[in-house]
Amino acid sequence: MPNFSVNHYLRDHIRTVPDWPAPGVQFRDITPLLQDAKVFRVLIDVFVHRYMDAERRPDVVAGLDARGFILGAVVAYELGVGFVPIRKKGKLPFTTVEETYELEYGSATVELHTDAVKPGQRVLLIDDLIATGGTMMAGKKLLEKLGAEVMEGAVIVDLPELGGSDKLRATGLSLFTLVDFAGH
Repeated sequence: MPNFSVNHYLRDHIRTVPDWPAPGVQFRDITPLLQDAKVFRVLIDVFVHRYMDAERRPDVVAGLDARGFILGAVVAYELGVGFVPIRKKGKLPFTTVEETYELEYGSATVELHTDAVKPGQRVLLIDDLIATGGTMMAGKKLLEKLGAEVMEGAVIVDLPELGGSDKLRATGLSLFTLVDFAGH
């Protein structure tokens, strides 16, 4: 394929839903990426190939509720490492730590089991997108509360105009993003 760009290929399979869940919001829907077996494989392969070498290989993958579960579980499986869910408040049955954060249209709390990671473990934190950065920042804080090192945050979509990726990088978090929707 001449001039094949994974980023453009993936971008072509992301649906934009205007005014959802609130007026003025351009929702970037990744479900078309997941529905097509070939596109889903390309997406997962990009993440797996990035993290399969020893210097980038995590000890565990943590996925943010809920789309981060889809991506994170498959990536963890392919890398041969464990998967840890970071859930919305009230969904985990065991002892948890929690973090509340602001969204672009409200606030939320996420939780993590206290035995989800061990001190010193290298964790890849994964989600579908970064908007204001609140969800990923909360996940990072939870993992660090338990002594883990968040080696990188990985997402499909970055919405840089909302400031989240800049805010996350300012904390020292390395980010890997595939599609940038700046100015769109």
